[in-house]
Amino acid sequence: MKETEIKKIENVKVTDDFWRRRMDVIRDEVIPYQWEAINDRIPDAPASHAIQNFRIAAGETSGEFFGFVFQDSDVAKWLEAVAYSLESDPNPELEKTADQVIELIERAQQKNGYLNTYFTVKEPEGKWSNLRDRHEMYCAGHMIEAAVAYYQVTGKRKLLDIMCRFADHINAVFGKEENKIPGYDGHQEIELALVKLYQETGLKRYLKLSKYFIDERGQKPHFFDYEKEARNDDKKFWWNDEYGDYSYHQAHLPVREQKEAIGHAVRAMYMYTAMADLARETGDESLKEACETLWENVTQRQMYITGGVGSQDFGEAFSFDYDLPNATCYTETCASIGLVFWAKRMLGIEKNRKYADVMERALYNGTISGMDLDGKKFFYVNPLEVWPKASEKRKDKEHVKPIRQKWYSCACCPPNLARLISSIGHYIYSTDRNEVFVHLYMGNESELDIGGQKVQIVQETKYPWDEHVKLTLTPETSSEFTMAVRIPGWCEGAILKVNGNIVEIPSCLKNGYAYLTRMWEKGDEIELFLPMPIERIRANPKVRENAGKVALQRGPVVYCLEEVDNGTNLSSIRLPQDAKLQGTFEENLLEGIYIITAQAEQVDETEWNEELYKPIEHKTKPFPLKAIPYYSWCNRKPGEMIVWIAEN
Repeated sequence: MKETEIKKIENVKVTDDFWRRRMDVIRDEVIPYQWEAINDRIPDAPASHAIQNFRIAAGETSGEFFGFVFQDSDVAKWLEAVAYSLESDPNPELEKTADQVIELIERAQQKNGYLNTYFTVKEPEGKWSNLRDRHEMYCAGHMIEAAVAYYQVTGKRKLLDIMCRFADHINAVFGKEENKIPGYDGHQEIELALVKLYQETGLKRYLKLSKYFIDERGQKPHFFDYEKEARNDDKKFWWNDEYGDYSYHQAHLPVREQKEAIGHAVRAMYMYTAMADLARETGDESLKEACETLWENVTQRQMYITGGVGSQDFGEAFSFDYDLPNATCYTETCASIGLVFWAKRMLGIEKNRKYADVMERALYNGTISGMDLDGKKFFYVNPLEVWPKASEKRKDKEHVKPIRQKWYSCACCPPNLARLISSIGHYIYSTDRNEVFVHLYMGNESELDIGGQKVQIVQETKYPWDEHVKLTLTPETSSEFTMAVRIPGWCEGAILKVNGNIVEIPSCLKNGYAYLTRMWEKGDEIELFLPMPIERIRANPKVRENAGKVALQRGPVVYCLEEVDNGTNLSSIRLPQDAKLQGTFEENLLEGIYIITAQAEQVDETEWNEELYKPIEHKTKPFPLKAIPYYSWCNRKPGEMIVWIAEN
């Protein structure tokens, strides 16, 4: 185990208007709000009982376990969000509260290292008997992630030690050896967490255990059948009849044989993240190839323009290639967050902008849409089309909420989003020996270790609204290294300068990154101009839902129409192919956004006289269209919303 020290994961201070504002909301509103929620102090919000469950498990109070079997994970994700927030904004009182929670967790841990309030309180004889359904290692994984983050930021190792004891217990229980359980969890999460634990402690048994869980998944005879027989359980899994026991958990085939994303979308994202981690750490080419195959299927066949994944409500799952309905999709916030995690890990295997482009798409669209601008309400589901009356009246759309909710009884998404936004600085750069890769553009002041020396980097930009980015470098001494800056796939005609001199991008471009190798001096500047014209995006013709429609995008930001700007019956709006799209920045609207306007058309209803069908051609009337960024919808009056617009 490494010596205790205060260790920053990276020294990155985000100064960006766009992301700093969101980090401040997480710090000032979301983390306190979620603390109140997990302590059951939010009026009219579903009860959580998460902290109380730990008190009961610790023997400090009496009562019954309350909530889902994975209720512990809400506390873990809250702690992880706290850790990353403390990294950017030290707060002794918040840290003291977190320390007290960690002490409570320690008191709830059993002598053999086991830690799970559901089984400690409600089913003490049922431990490790139903991994398919009961999320024991899922909760462990989230707590491990929190422990690693908290130790890296604060240098305090109590939670890390707690989770090492639990991980050692799991290692003693699971495996191929005699008297061990030859299984894996139904909800993937511990696999990626164990890699983090290995990276922090250097203890290879954690990496080996993660690899075991990944390698064993999908092998025959199926473990889920084995454990079902062992507990003499005749009950079918809730998705069994229509969905299948195995594919829901991505256990239908060994992971290296899986060619397309199937099953529960969040589980898939977490598993693919772990696979990419293991491929990098172990040099496993077959695992790397499986990751690449699955990446192409997800991003080229089953991903929404917003970076949302998981197209159906049933099973919160993938369906099949090109099936991307807008009004009934699930696109869980956690699934987009998982896609961000996976993209970052794929960048660890290969520096290729296709991974960073998807990461950026999900960050600016499908993730932050899950929280309103003040951080007090949340979307679990992120649809691309909403008709409030249909959500109210139709059974197949009841999961599509027209307004964000205060909290959820199954509250995985709000704390997941909090930990992502709090840690956003860790997604901007990566280093590899003498190379620095700039994956994302946002204002920050950073100090990176490059080839053994500290290099300060100041990035200045008003991204994603402004097209200019400037990076100023200050190495300790003049030295040669490489700065590799991403030229986004959506960008045509980028201009790159070093100290005012134009660099021919094609001559230094590799996999979408412009490699700048030179002797860098204090004060050297890299400037990027990334043109952001408003673009009409069309879907592959195989996406039947979007035939004859376009979506609007500027830079990485996807747009939508909202009723508050465009009235009702948004599906009757037509955007002529020759309509001029104009953009302006409105500083006082929705915390400052770039809006798109156009002279469009709308079907004229006056000749219909309330008739349902009529043998006439549609007549249209001029209509002033106004589009706003998708992430910002539902922050004013509730109403209709569409991303894909009918085109004349």
